[in-house]
Amino acid sequence: MTDNGSSQQQGGEAARAGDHDRSPVPLDQGHVEGTGGIPARFADPGLPPHVHREADQSEKAARKAEKQVATMFTISIVATVLFVVAYFAVPGERLAYVPYIGQASISNLTLGLTLAVSLLFIGLGAVHWAKTLMPDEEVVELRHPQRSADADRQAAVDGVYAGGEAAQLGRRPLIKYTLGGALGLFAVPLVLQMVGGLGPLPGNALSTTMWRKGLRLMRDPEMLPVKASDVTIGSVYHIMPEGLDKHGDILEEKAKSAVLLMRLDPSDLKVAKARDWGYQGIVAYSKICTHVGCPVGLYEQQTHHLLCPCHQSTFDVTEDCKVIFGPAKRPLPQLPITVDNEGYLVARSAFHEAVGPSFWERG
Repeated sequence: MTDNGSSQQQGGEAARAGDHDRSPVPLDQGHVEGTGGIPARFADPGLPPHVHREADQSEKAARKAEKQVATMFTISIVATVLFVVAYFAVPGERLAYVPYIGQASISNLTLGLTLAVSLLFIGLGAVHWAKTLMPDEEVVELRHPQRSADADRQAAVDGVYAGGEAAQLGRRPLIKYTLGGALGLFAVPLVLQMVGGLGPLPGNALSTTMWRKGLRLMRDPEMLPVKASDVTIGSVYHIMPEGLDKHGDILEEKAKSAVLLMRLDPSDLKVAKARDWGYQGIVAYSKICTHVGCPVGLYEQQTHHLLCPCHQSTFDVTEDCKVIFGPAKRPLPQLPITVDNEGYLVARSAFHEAVGPSFWERG
């Protein structure tokens, strides 16, 4: 029994050792044809026969492919040189009109185009090189067990502990604690730099607009005041606050303060707050969708629904712009309005809640 057990044990050890030495049969003992002398790896017998490329069989075709790749890299070099020249030679303050983009700096356009061409032809050249000249044999190589022997693993652990003992970390606690503090505090400047790089804190800029009591509602883009008598049932006006053209940051304030003005039959308004904050059926709501901030500009007169064209959030004006469809989670904020002594529509106050999309402080 002892001899049999010993034989079985030795056989098992031999089999395990053989797992580490086992190798698949090579495709041949020479070199793979058309790969520039690269030794043959291990071929999968299930793969279809390899189809040689023209450059593998013809030196003339290979030289042609070489010239094509070199041409692409040369174009990239020229574009990079033009980028450097444009960086210093093209002024940045001159503007040009670009279709679908608008006003753009000639310098930015030149730098962007030259850099794009440079990167594009590096990529095209590399791809063409790989497709025409680099080896394209499909080979597989069997994976051997990657786990080290237990003795080797224990030796690695012992080496780590021995290094710690040799460095006297256990005997020198002052060094250990000060090193930990130095490495820990070293991350603080990095964190501060990353946080500071995000720019100044927004303060209440995300929650306030320039609307305030007494500001007239101005029709956009004419920027003319609107009389209540001019607003008919079913009509809708795009409104901006009076004095917007004198604001320091017109574009930012215009994006936040845009309002839609509509007139309904007062009996159609089902929420008392909407009637009270309006004027004789005229109501004003923020134009900024509470989902991701797209402009809500589609008004359906028969159903009194406002539709956001980006993600189809739908708001019911008769129910204080409650969300009835789509991903938006909050109603559109209402702007309280009234009329002044001349009959022009004015704001009774600012918005009572933040306009625009929700964020972590709004829910």
